[in-house]
Amino acid sequence: MRIFSNTLKHHGFLEATGQFFFDPTISILTLYFCAQYYSLTLFSTDLLVFFLVFLLVLAVFGRFDLYRSWRGAPLFNEAKRVIVAWLLVLSLVLFLGYMTGIAKYLARDVFVTWALITPLVLILGRLSIRIPLRHFRRKGKNLRHVVIVGAGRLGLKLLHHIRKAPESGMNVVGFFDDRWSKGLQELDGKPVLGSLDDILEFVRKEKPDRIYIALPLRAEQRVQELLAQLQDVSSSIYFVPDIFVFELLHTRVEDLNGIPLFALFGTPFSGIDDSLKRCLDLVLSSFILILIAPLLLVVTVLVKKTSTGPVLYKQTRYGLHGEEIKVFKFRTMVTCEDDASFIQAKKSDPRVTRVGSFLRKTSIDELPQFLNVLRGEMSIVGPRPHPVKLNEQYRHLVRGYMLRHKVKPGITGWAQINGWRGETETLEKMKKRVEYDLEYIRNWSLGLDLKIILLTIFKGFKGQNAY
Repeated sequence: MRIFSNTLKHHGFLEATGQFFFDPTISILTLYFCAQYYSLTLFSTDLLVFFLVFLLVLAVFGRFDLYRSWRGAPLFNEAKRVIVAWLLVLSLVLFLGYMTGIAKYLARDVFVTWALITPLVLILGRLSIRIPLRHFRRKGKNLRHVVIVGAGRLGLKLLHHIRKAPESGMNVVGFFDDRWSKGLQELDGKPVLGSLDDILEFVRKEKPDRIYIALPLRAEQRVQELLAQLQDVSSSIYFVPDIFVFELLHTRVEDLNGIPLFALFGTPFSGIDDSLKRCLDLVLSSFILILIAPLLLVVTVLVKKTSTGPVLYKQTRYGLHGEEIKVFKFRTMVTCEDDASFIQAKKSDPRVTRVGSFLRKTSIDELPQFLNVLRGEMSIVGPRPHPVKLNEQYRHLVRGYMLRHKVKPGITGWAQINGWRGETETLEKMKKRVEYDLEYIRNWSLGLDLKIILLTIFKGFKGQNAY
């Protein structure tokens, strides 16, 4: 007798099939109701438009892999694909509409309203499916029973990830590991059911839904032997790559003509994420520059009247991908060093002017960098750009230092609001700043950007080492 059952085993198939018809049907219904809202009379050409939309949504959404099982994947990831697929559908509707002459029958108000409302309805529809499924899975129904091969660091990490997402409906039955013969009976509350030689008999008897192979890279021969044994079982087999031995940064899987590739050091800003962040930068920086224009004018006069030299200081720093950019700042010193002789400002630095000291402590000297944001060289939020001399000094001393340049440098950042601002006269201080910068890149989201911006506005930068 099997020790577990597969209640609602085919629900994932039914869910995907339902969405297959849900998406084009909803797209047509929203178009119909938008036309009714604007009191437009339906013509025979409307049926042709409906048919065209139905076919395009089926084709495009299918190509974006939206009808596979999204068990365990965040709704945000699925929502992004829905939005990108929908934008492509709209583009094709316009193109084909103008090519065939149908577009003249589609009123602009109707099209714009339809274009904005439909993706929201599609995403809400998916959410309405996920909520009851989450409830069922938390109650122990609609589960996928899995075993993990390998009770080492990688297997334990996989178990922790599964536990963090109970809504995914994954029930870990236990582990298989060769150390079982040496007395390893349990790992973090889950039993070790036997050695790798015992797994075939267990799988044939109990028929778990999934088998996760989580063995280290050095166990290649053992993995091949295991796969040879499991070729005739019905369970789905997944290989968990042991890439966690590396210092990962936004790891993702890409495809090169059928060959899966793992991006170990990636950027979070690709595709729609890059566009969303750029839009946020443009809107906020434009608004802020208009808002602070009187302050900028006052500071310009003060700098010009109290010391000799240019008002704005342009310093060479590394930007995205390590390319050199000119960063704008209000001049706060009597000198404008931008070469190998550059020295970081220190407490009671004689080079800092009286007005410059106030500007530096309040970070007002950084405000002209909103111009760099408009030019696309910087972002409002990101790792602070360091002078070239510091980059060259620390890139060989701090592991992962140059990974900061996988994103655009920012006016404010996660490190700065956590107190790592100003002079970094010791290696430990720079390591701590880089640690926070990489943490920001790994965990980036628009919500995190907004959080950092709000903390900067209401609390300012933390730390007393800004001179």
